[in-house]
Amino acid sequence: MFAVLKTGGKQYKVQAGDVLRVEKLAANAGDKIQFNEILMVGGESVTLGAPLVSGAAVQAEVIAQIKGEKTIHYVKRRRKHSSQRTKGHRQQLTLLRVTDVLASGAETSGVAAATGTADARRAAHNAAAAPVAEAPAKPKRAAKAAAAKE
Repeated sequence: MFAVLKTGGKQYKVQAGDVLRVEKLAANAGDKIQFNEILMVGGESVTLGAPLVSGAAVQAEVIAQIKGEKTIHYVKRRRKHSSQRTKGHRQQLTLLRVTDVLASGAETSGVAAATGTADARRAAHNAAAAPVAEAPAKPKRAAKAAAAKE
């Protein structure tokens, strides 16, 4: 049985036992995660989603958080400037091993959904935002305001 899942703006065709490198997810090594955005499930019969297959999921285990290979961006300006610059970049990735492809019953599995780091940061920020209590008035100003009212 195979599935086509979507994560990090990309689509991957996976089956049980596959090892994937995907955009960084908010999970630690050894965690079990579940992908709920399944576009297609195949096997004996093929199920296409419109746009997603309801109830389908792919479960995976996080092997490690890794960096991709270095890409080099080289800039050379012409003529009298005689300047050149190299900029490197290593993409943050998550290494996964697919453990199971579920055609149905994803809601009752109890495995945490896979979220990207931006989603995790946004959720943490919204949870941490608590109502701010007003600071007490400064004593000298309070005394002046009371004297002015009298």
